[in-house]
Amino acid sequence: MRKRHSTRLALGVAASMALITVSACSSSSSPSSTGASSAADKPLICVDYPRSDTDFWNAFIAYVPKYAKEMGLNIKTTNSANNVQKLVANVQACISQGAKAIVMAPQDTAAIGPTLDQLSAKKIPVVSLDTRPDTGAVFMVVRANNVALGEQACKYLGAQMKGAGTAVELMGGQDSINGRDRRQGFGDCMKANYPNIKVTEEASNWSGAIAASQLQTAMAADKNVKGVYMASSFALAGTIQVLKQNKKDVPATDPNHVFIASNDGIPQEYADIKAGTLDATVSQPADLYAKFGLFYANAAIEGKTFPPGASDHTSNILQVRSGLLEDQLSSTLVTKDNVSDSSLWGNNLG
Repeated sequence: MRKRHSTRLALGVAASMALITVSACSSSSSPSSTGASSAADKPLICVDYPRSDTDFWNAFIAYVPKYAKEMGLNIKTTNSANNVQKLVANVQACISQGAKAIVMAPQDTAAIGPTLDQLSAKKIPVVSLDTRPDTGAVFMVVRANNVALGEQACKYLGAQMKGAGTAVELMGGQDSINGRDRRQGFGDCMKANYPNIKVTEEASNWSGAIAASQLQTAMAADKNVKGVYMASSFALAGTIQVLKQNKKDVPATDPNHVFIASNDGIPQEYADIKAGTLDATVSQPADLYAKFGLFYANAAIEGKTFPPGASDHTSNILQVRSGLLEDQLSSTLVTKDNVSDSSLWGNNLG
């Protein structure tokens, strides 16, 4: 989500990443169940939950203990509640309790830098989920390809709008790499493929209340609004309400229908797609954030390294800057045609 959505530490990082000698197939095999192995005998991995006030992150929270049990890992969890000072305090507590690796999803990607430097000096590897820290060493970043999230929404809306009309983009915070990447993916795609669609950018900053007010104003000023792109499900309820107020809550076959595309893949979005009040969402993998966050943390403890290139789990590992690797997980466009697919994580939370 992310807030979002996004989301998505180093083991002597700059040097070790530059001197990778292990092959992709031998060093980056995906996690598997370890059965009866004793978690209590394993090194401690601290997992900080970034927040618990969104459906996306609550789904992530549900998946962490599930995958930790499958892998036989010893974990301790904390919750920083979208507060970087609390995250720093949680990290200090984890250090004092002997954590050998830390998994986090820093919402303030600038302020976490000094803490990452401290962890690097102590040789405690960190995996960053959903967001990429602005500075500081991390063993691996695990996040969706957020540019692709915006592109997928663009291509869906552009086709449904038949290349004409106005699309209102309710953006995530531009102080967030996820917000910036989704804006870039959506905007660049629209310019390249649908030049006759006017894109109205609204700085909604991950706030549903702000987004609803902005959409209401945009629709009052422009009677040709035919599409809405939400950077995440933060704007979902407000957008649906605004369209109802403007009598645009009509079937997709009606010329007055306004097409809506979102990002996240939470169960509520699926319910809205089935009800016809949402047209599409791009599902970013909350389940895989948990799975591969733990996998890479354990791999770092074991001294494994990973080269850039295709992974064995349909993603690409990129070197995004010197000494920093990012496993960019794939995402899925969800519409009425595949909303009931049992392979979607949003259909497997019961």
